[in-house]
Amino acid sequence: MLGLFSWTHHHLTNALLFPVRKKKPRSTSSRFLARRDPSTPQPTSFPLRATGVGGRRRRGSSALPPGFIGRSTEPPARLPGTGMGSFNGHVLPGTLFLAVGLWRVWSAVARFAADPPAFRVRAWSPLSRGPRLLELYVVAGGAFLDMCLELAGGVIAGGARVGPGSLIYLEHAGMLLMFFLFGALALLSHKTRFLPLTDGELCLVAATAFTSELLLFSYHSAAHTGLEGYYYHLLVLLIGLCVLATVLGALLPASFPVDLAAGTLILLQGLWFYQTALSLYGPMLPDGCGQDADGSVDCHSRAAEERAEQLANLQLFGAVFLAFAYVLGCYAVAAARYGHPDLAAMHGEHVAALDCRAGAGTDAAEDCVI
Repeated sequence: MLGLFSWTHHHLTNALLFPVRKKKPRSTSSRFLARRDPSTPQPTSFPLRATGVGGRRRRGSSALPPGFIGRSTEPPARLPGTGMGSFNGHVLPGTLFLAVGLWRVWSAVARFAADPPAFRVRAWSPLSRGPRLLELYVVAGGAFLDMCLELAGGVIAGGARVGPGSLIYLEHAGMLLMFFLFGALALLSHKTRFLPLTDGELCLVAATAFTSELLLFSYHSAAHTGLEGYYYHLLVLLIGLCVLATVLGALLPASFPVDLAAGTLILLQGLWFYQTALSLYGPMLPDGCGQDADGSVDCHSRAAEERAEQLANLQLFGAVFLAFAYVLGCYAVAAARYGHPDLAAMHGEHVAALDCRAGAGTDAAEDCVI
């Protein structure tokens, strides 16, 4: 009896003085339940980068939390009416390309029609009457004027420092500087003896200017996406063909098709700059698309964007048709006005060769034997 009382007293004393603490399971911890409870407000997570199609940052998306001190991810501000991201910014370079392309096509056709055997590729073509160096003055002066406008826009947008708002203007100014250097070097080579450059070397300088334009529109700091990016994609194709034709002009100095192709592609660039200005920033904006607050062009649905891209393809076809019609008209006028006897002889030989291949007529067979 005494032993039972001692055992009971011992266990009651331990229970009162040293209570047993039960271990709470991890799955029922208050910290874990606070995270899993939908009614508990969760901390906002901010992604490091907001990306769109192809890994590019979407326009207007803020990738950093409020109060973050660092580089801004907002799209650079555009000044209304300035820079290439506006109607006037496309019309001015488009006018320069269009004027130079129209003259280059006519000059190439007229020189070939006047004397086909003596034809040579020219990096620039002097006028037969009036100011002979008008093309170089237009290229150098127009590029310098546009470059000054871009630099002024960059200074106004960025102030004393080079920020995201002024970077786009500086990129455009760098591209225009290359075209200004081409015109200035051609003038210096023609007027002085300090820098004698041949037409082949000047063609390579022009190819360098077109290459800078190609790199600019391929790796632009402004992420051109959607419909706006599609128009610039077609422009990049035309610029790449311009680079190829200009380089071939240096490698094939007696090729009439190469010189004609270079002038036609410059003409197409001018037409496409005008078309881009009218379609993105003018009255020809496709239905279902509009401009955002930052000046970018976006479509409201995927169907509207596909329709706008198909319309852009049709517009490019129309520009190619206009350029083709202009080339044919120039060739017809030049052949009637400056038709060299060798041009008619070349045409007769070509027709005779076709007749020989087809085996049509006795006269053609005799010519083949001869």
